[in-house]
Order: sequence, then structure tokens, then C-alpha cells
Amino acid sequence: MSWIREGELSLLERFCASIIKAGPMPKHIAFIMDGNRRYAQKHKVKKLEGHSQGFAKLAQTLQWCLSLGVREVTVYAFSIENFKRPREEVDGLMQLAREKFTRLLEEQENLEKHGVCVRILGDLPLLPRDIQELIAKVVLATKQYNTCFLNIAFAYTSREEISNAVKELAWGVEEGLLQPSDVSESLIDKCLYSSKSPHPDILIRTSGEVRLSDFMLWQTSHSCLVFQPVLWPEYSFWNLWEAILQFQMNYSALQKARDLYLEERKWQQMETDKACILEKLKEEGSASCADAQRRRTLLQELRANREERVQGFLEALENKRMDFLEKLTVASA
Repeated sequence: MSWIREGELSLLERFCASIIKAGPMPKHIAFIMDGNRRYAQKHKVKKLEGHSQGFAKLAQTLQWCLSLGVREVTVYAFSIENFKRPREEVDGLMQLAREKFTRLLEEQENLEKHGVCVRILGDLPLLPRDIQELIAKVVLATKQYNTCFLNIAFAYTSREEISNAVKELAWGVEEGLLQPSDVSESLIDKCLYSSKSPHPDILIRTSGEVRLSDFMLWQTSHSCLVFQPVLWPEYSFWNLWEAILQFQMNYSALQKARDLYLEERKWQQMETDKACILEKLKEEGSASCADAQRRRTLLQELRANREERVQGFLEALENKRMDFLEKLTVASA
């Protein structure tokens, strides 16, 4: 089955879509696709069939999102914790992944038509080598597309993602690319697997569970969290429509919270910079007599130097990540 299904919305769906699109629309929706195993139990089929039906629903949901103008979707496909499941189920999921990532590679024309850039979020070395190679090929083959974005969290947990970001920062300091004082909340954000994406406007979890299960904990602090009782393979356009409606009803409060947070972060950085300048002036023995112009000049130099270091570090980090993927594709050639 194709990852991006072709097809039009029904007349009623198109009508309701036009109504909801009159309000503020989410740019990025994240899904915890929960309920595949319960769906299998409910319909008395094998667990792997439940997961297969879940993939079919993902393909349909992506088509709905495209029709609604949602440019970015992130899905929780496989948690690091899932490796603890029975061996038969894990092996089945890995085989399903092989099939679906292979299918993605075969869909270049369709992906190019819709401009779909595929990104994988997760600790790839935990996966079987052949799946790592498939993922690398998919990511590199679609990296130039920029109409819409599909992020697949695979071998992922949020705590591992944050831990990895801290390790990347430590690497930057060890390599002399960063100074310890450059490390900030903003820079951690840029080292996450999801650094190229805006934070989700909505996070949807199906199956009635009301927890995040270690998914995008950092990114969803100001997202609209929607918990729906429907099992993922039974998800419908109307469930998505309802989630977007909830987002619109809470849009003003969410936007206000985001703006306040950004202002607070900006203010904290400014205060930190001022403290650094005062410390420098004290070391020079000129803190008491330094005029305002001198302080402004030092502040500008501090920010310019930090920005230069940070940009150099981020470029080096991106090159390191791309090199890892390119080596995987060479190894599989």
C-alpha cells in the first residue's frame, strides 16, 4: 500500500473542511498511533495484522492532512521501549518496517509530486543494519523536497532524544566549536532530532490513553493535547476534524502562552549576556567607569561571536549526521 494515498474527500468532508479552514489551522500535527494491538484483539486477528491496518490508516490520514493544508506530520511509529515486547512481535514489526521503507523508495514519483520530505527521528544504530540502510536512502532521496514533511519517530523516546542533544553539545565543546557558556535552552532545541521542524501545534493520541509515553516531551509544552478514545486503525476524518476544532477553540490561549515563553527566554538570555559583560568589565578593572557605549559594544561583540560559533557548530553537526547516512548508503551499495 502507498504511503500517500490518492483520492478526494467526500462532498460532506470537503464542505466541513472548508468551514474549519476559515479558522487558524495547525501547521504541524503529531500522532501517537495507539490501539493497533487492541484492534487486532477486537477483530480476532494477529497483532501484526493490527499493525498493518494501522499503517493503512496512517496513509489515509496523511491524505486528509494534505487535503486540509497541514504541511507537517510526525508519527510515533516505534518506541525504544517496544524492543521489550515479545520477540515474535518485534521481528514482525521490523519486517513490516522493511516492507514500508522499501515501498517509500519505490514511491519517488509520488513523493516528488507532493513534495514530501521524509525525516526519521530516533536512535538509528539500535535498528538492524539493513533497516538503517533503507532509512538512510529514504532520507537522502527526499531531503530536497519542501512542500510537506513526514517525520517518523522510529527507535525513539523523548528522553533519549534530549540525552542525545546534550551529548552533541558536549561533542561541540570538546571539538572547540562551542564554549560552555554557549549552551542554552535554545541551542538544545536545535540539537534535537526534530530540530528542522516547528513544534507541533497539536498532539493527538488515540485509544483512550491519556499519557505521552515519552513522545516529544520537549516539543509539546505549548501544544494542544487531544486524547481520543478511537483505536488508531478506526481513526476517521471526523476524529481529525474534531482535534483541529479543539485546537482552534484554544488557539488564543496557546498562542499567548507561547509568546510569553519566548519573551521570557529572550529576557533570560539578555540578563545572562549583561552579567557576562559586567564580569568582563570587572576583570578589566573598569566596571565603575565604563560608559553605556562601551557596554553596548561589548554586548554586540559577545552576541556576534556566540552566533558565529553556534552557526559553525550547527553546520558541523548537520554534516556529521549527513555523513552517517551517506556512509550507510555506500555500505549497502
